[in-house]
Amino acid sequence: MGDPPIRLLIVDDHPIVRGGIRGMFTGDPQFEVLGEAANGAQAVDLARALGPDVILMDLRMPAMDGVTAIKELVRVGVTARVLVLTTFDTDRDVLPAIEAGATGYLLKDAGRDELVHAIRTAARGEAVLSPSVATRLLGQVRTPVDALSARELEVLHLIADGATNRAAAATLFISEATVKSHLLHIYTKLGVNDRAAAVAEAFRRGLLAVDGG
Repeated sequence: MGDPPIRLLIVDDHPIVRGGIRGMFTGDPQFEVLGEAANGAQAVDLARALGPDVILMDLRMPAMDGVTAIKELVRVGVTARVLVLTTFDTDRDVLPAIEAGATGYLLKDAGRDELVHAIRTAARGEAVLSPSVATRLLGQVRTPVDALSARELEVLHLIADGATNRAAAATLFISEATVKSHLLHIYTKLGVNDRAAAVAEAFRRGLLAVDGG
């Protein structure tokens, strides 16, 4: 008698995507699709009710996003492995998902064989990452995201206080071009694309302190 099928829960806000993923496993005795969810809140409810082995989790969804859902699954004690399946591989997507407790991270352009391998690997509790995601994580290890220079932190503090590039340059007695250069380095290190995201990420990582009182 063979191994029991790996029980799956598909979580994605697009019905066509859910249907496509379900279709990949229809008729394959090695897998059983227990259900589908259109957002993170539904995913948590269904996971608690159905007890899947692996949850295929999209990240950007209405009502409750994937990272929040992963955290909630951990909080309520759901033991299913979460394999993120998304189109996004930026630092702002990858790191929070892994930190929240995802076992794997795969992109939606993966072929069926790659997805099947990832599901089996995740079901065993082993980490599985798409090549681009693995490269990003290695880059984070080699260049820590919080390794901002003293000058970059000064610029970041001024930007967080609402200073323009020109005002920051005047305060620090440097040129606007130098401020822009520091900002680009800050964006790269924090994995963001703009000033607002840089400030938000800096607060999240504890690089900027929230004033008390």
